Amino acid sequence: MTKELDSGLRRNDEHSSAALVLTLADIGFDAPAALLARYGLRLLRVADGDAITGSYWGECEAGIVGNDVYARTDTPVHSLLHEAGHLIVLPPERRAAVHTDATDSVAEEDAVCVLQGLLGDALPGVGRQRVWADMDAWGYTFRLGSARAYVERDADAAWAWLRERGLIDEQGTLRFPDLR
Repeated sequence: MTKELDSGLRRNDEHSSAALVLTLADIGFDAPAALLARYGLRLLRVADGDAITGSYWGECEAGIVGNDVYARTDTPVHSLLHEAGHLIVLPPERRAAVHTDATDSVAEEDAVCVLQGLLGDALPGVGRQRVWADMDAWGYTFRLGSARAYVERDADAAWAWLRERGLIDEQGTLRFPDLR
């Protein structure tokens, strides 16, 4: 299955480089859970080998249902950040209706691809460069040849989309909601 977007992004089901990407086994669940909590989300650990609830792509890919993000130790960090990004960009009242497939909006999907790199910067030892490299290794393709090239040279509309919704500031830095 392939999903094509205006940015030229496609996610292929061939995972020939799957062993090369950073997984939750590499970084643990604590830092990602704390990051997601800053957005009012919960990271729920799925037992190794069990099916991941709410996973659009299946296998080890992260899943989403309402305010919950599901993952196993073999879930790629970039997948966790991407799926969480779909919930982050939604107003809380719309999150409750999400199960597995967050959107059919090309603009939102493109913005989430930018957001997942920014979220990578908020995780110790990860960073946007690693997230982008892992997206490429996993099988995402962009018309400019890489996730990094897309974000740096072809994602003006996605950056604007994130700014308009208050998710980043004018410099492109993450903004966290006040959940008090």
